[in-house]
Amino acid sequence: MPIFVKIEEGIVNKQTFDRYVPAHKEYIRQLIIKGHKARSGYWKELGGGMLIFEASSLDEAKAIVAQDPLIKNNCVTYQLHEWCVVVE
Repeated sequence: MPIFVKIEEGIVNKQTFDRYVPAHKEYIRQLIIKGHKARSGYWKELGGGMLIFEASSLDEAKAIVAQDPLIKNNCVTYQLHEWCVVVE
């Protein structure tokens, strides 16, 4: 299955952002349960982060990202890329 990467940058203050982190974590847990092999984390020094996950298509990846609580609540801007692995 194709791998997608959402690279994000925070656009709200930490207090607002932190309000949606529990829902974001639960959303990622649900993606894992559904077989998307999702992983999410943040850049310690930059105030942004990344979500990496599998999806069957770019359209499905866009739909997955659109439901992320950090996106739905306008906490981050992001770029979405399909990652083509060349060495495993």
